[in-house]
Amino acid sequence: MDDAAKYQPVAAVAVVLSPARPVDNSREGFVPDPDNRTVTGEMRDQRMPHDRPNGHERAVRDAVLAGDSAAWRGWYASYFDRVARYARWRCGGRADLADEVIQEAWLTAIRRLKSFDPSRGTFFDWLRGIAANAVRNALRARQRQQKRTRQLVPADDACAPEPDSIATDQAEHVATALAELPEHYEAVLRAKYLDQLPVNAIADERGETPKAVESLLTRARQAFREAYEKANHA
Repeated sequence: MDDAAKYQPVAAVAVVLSPARPVDNSREGFVPDPDNRTVTGEMRDQRMPHDRPNGHERAVRDAVLAGDSAAWRGWYASYFDRVARYARWRCGGRADLADEVIQEAWLTAIRRLKSFDPSRGTFFDWLRGIAANAVRNALRARQRQQKRTRQLVPADDACAPEPDSIATDQAEHVATALAELPEHYEAVLRAKYLDQLPVNAIADERGETPKAVESLLTRARQAFREAYEKANHA
């Protein structure tokens, strides 16, 4: 994967940060994963077979806990791509950070599988929450490391940043800004920019009116802009 592909979500940050104006729904703000498509109802049935709770997921969980490796491999194969797409989005397209998050999310999932309760949500929802926490933890660890590094390098010895370094920093600022958002803001931005759902579909899923969703999106975009600027000047 070349650098342009790695950091594609960063290329549109300027649009998110720009003043409000009429938008192209397919291109405003966050660029979705290149392999992603709008998720229609039919595609949801095809791509999310285990999202139809909850007896099936309970049976799979119990089989995995009983030592059925085939059940775990099936779950892993069914959800890996979706978890990876979500991780890449939450990491601002930064590939190394996303890889770290994906690995940690799956390791945590297998360690904590007993805590997955299908009556409270789908396996993917549970995995996504684990991945979100992994992003936050990874960002905090990197920020601590960067702070220690800056303290060791005299200001006079600092070099001008390379283009690749700037792109990496921008990606990390995107990830930091998303991590700072309240869950309901992150969720609506995810539905709009990662899942590529139209406003009416988001409204149906949330049980709200399209006008309410538009208002929520406006507030979420503003919160993201503010969080991004804060991260950019940290």
